[in-house]
Amino acid sequence: MRRDMFLKSLAAMAAAGVLPVSAQSASAIKMMIPANPGGGWDTTGRALGKAMTDAGVASSVSYDNKGGAAGAIGLAQFVNASKGDPNALMVMGAVMLGGIITGKPPVGLDKVTPLARLTSEYNVFVLPANSPFKSMKDVVDQLKKDPGSVKWGGGSRGSTEHIAAAMIAREVGVDPAKINYVAFRGGGEATAAILGGNVTVGGSGYSEFAEYITSGKMRAVGVTSGSRLKGVNVPTLKEQGINVEIGNWRGVYGAPGITPEQRKALIDALAKTYKHKAWQDVMEKNGWTPAWMAGDEFSNFVDSEFASMRATMAKSGMI
Repeated sequence: MRRDMFLKSLAAMAAAGVLPVSAQSASAIKMMIPANPGGGWDTTGRALGKAMTDAGVASSVSYDNKGGAAGAIGLAQFVNASKGDPNALMVMGAVMLGGIITGKPPVGLDKVTPLARLTSEYNVFVLPANSPFKSMKDVVDQLKKDPGSVKWGGGSRGSTEHIAAAMIAREVGVDPAKINYVAFRGGGEATAAILGGNVTVGGSGYSEFAEYITSGKMRAVGVTSGSRLKGVNVPTLKEQGINVEIGNWRGVYGAPGITPEQRKALIDALAKTYKHKAWQDVMEKNGWTPAWMAGDEFSNFVDSEFASMRATMAKSGMI
């Protein structure tokens, strides 16, 4: 009798969403990826979902790609469709902050629940294999002659590669407001544009371009790190006399309106996933730098990053 009552109580708690994710009988995670397929958020979200099932904290994971406006469209859908859902997650990162600063969307990150930062990564700038330019110096020389003739391709307006392009212009004496930046809705679109020679220079996280750099389809001409990336023979911008350093990071938010207990359960599930071999292997494979930070510490970090990024963008003439 006691066992029957216990099982009934457990089922009722699961139905009400008050059990930890790992304890629910139907812990089907819904992952919002606020970008089109093929980019960093897409790769991160799908890798995280698989690692969560491998770690045993989710029975299944479904994915919803909703690209546009540096993630603001996906964010708005996530807010409206996931209120109070303890099994809903959204991947995000520095790009979303930049998009919110430049785009001023009606829905901000204050509407959702900060959970954890997962990784950090630096950007790399690349040239199409058939480009007449061979180095970042060639790009900069042309930029100085005719800023509009250099077409920069990358993620949404306000992305870290957009900010880096504006910072490069400022550092070499070119008005950042004059740069010709082409924003793409997803990493797949940006990659296709670079491979097709439709942009002069492209930027993104190193892991997104690594296979094309290795195969010779793209020529890497600079990374935005302070020192060379481990195992990557690409000079930093600083090495080339351009005093620009900027990093990217990616994290996870929960739905609006979840309880403190539900938030803790999600953070615990993410922490278990983060330590699991499946996730560790993905980070190593993609060259992502481990950057775990959770709860209120992560929330405070996002607030600080938002203020810092706004200041950088203002200084670079982007806002």
